[in-house]
Amino acid sequence: MKRIFSGIKPTGHLTLGNYLGAVRRWVEVDQYESDGLFSVVDLHALTVEHDPARVLRLSRQAATLLLAAGLDPKLCTVFVQSHVDEHARLSYLLECTATDGELRRMIQYKEKGARARAAGESVRLSLLTYPVLMAADILAYGTDEVPVGEDQTQHVELTRDLAVRFNQRYGHVFTVPKATHPEVAARVMDLQDPGSKMGKSHENAAGIVYLLDDEDTARRKIMRAVTDSGRDVVYDREASPGVANLLDLLAASTGGNPEALAGVYESYGSLKRDTADAVVEMLRPVRERHAELAADPGHVDQVLRDGAERARGMARPLVDRAYRAIGLMPAVG
Repeated sequence: MKRIFSGIKPTGHLTLGNYLGAVRRWVEVDQYESDGLFSVVDLHALTVEHDPARVLRLSRQAATLLLAAGLDPKLCTVFVQSHVDEHARLSYLLECTATDGELRRMIQYKEKGARARAAGESVRLSLLTYPVLMAADILAYGTDEVPVGEDQTQHVELTRDLAVRFNQRYGHVFTVPKATHPEVAARVMDLQDPGSKMGKSHENAAGIVYLLDDEDTARRKIMRAVTDSGRDVVYDREASPGVANLLDLLAASTGGNPEALAGVYESYGSLKRDTADAVVEMLRPVRERHAELAADPGHVDQVLRDGAERARGMARPLVDRAYRAIGLMPAVG
């Protein structure tokens, strides 16, 4: 089976966008069709100013939600990145393979760095080097494919470049992975700003449906969604992005087609009501299962321990081989 690696960063509460854009596919497809590793990549949350207690809380919450959504530890490996030392070990070797110039060309570094400077904040070195840590996440497991959104394609290309460069300089160690862009159920946009993706780190939560929002809250956010100046319910992302977003959500929640659904509705109000009902029903089992798992933290801890042990068993021989290839002495004893 092909091996895939994917991760989720605990920088905010997981959203409907995370679920429809990635997690549901992991659950329904990837864990059955591949040797899948799914990680809470907590080290990546340290690249910006953060509250340690919040990162800890969100890491546990994210891991619990992945299990609540349906990832099965019998079928895939679920773990926390910082529990497997090989990520950090390999990251330094890849820093010694990467160049300053190619990291400074990363689009996300430029954008996030600019925002930090505009806010009067310092830019952490880890923000510059985190694409190398991401490369280590992927390469440590001999990953074949990395399912990512378009905004992460540049980082996977860097991963490929580093793997090829290391193999050419020091001997073949790494599988050169490829980025895949699997078709997702919906491209979920912010309900108050349908020109922007629904992101878990946005300061304004009014347009974001979180997986753990109670039913009334989720319903209220959808009912208050920005629509458009016209009255016709049409599926047109350019001319009517707010309505198109609602149709995408309804289609993803019910298995319908957004263009066909547009012809069913004569008013924005009825579209919003049906979309709210469908989203609430889709998320109900996830919230209920999360409540059960949160009440049994020992079970979640055991799953994460087992997952880290399994991941470590995959990564350590490969990373040890990389250490030998680059010229480091084996540990004694």
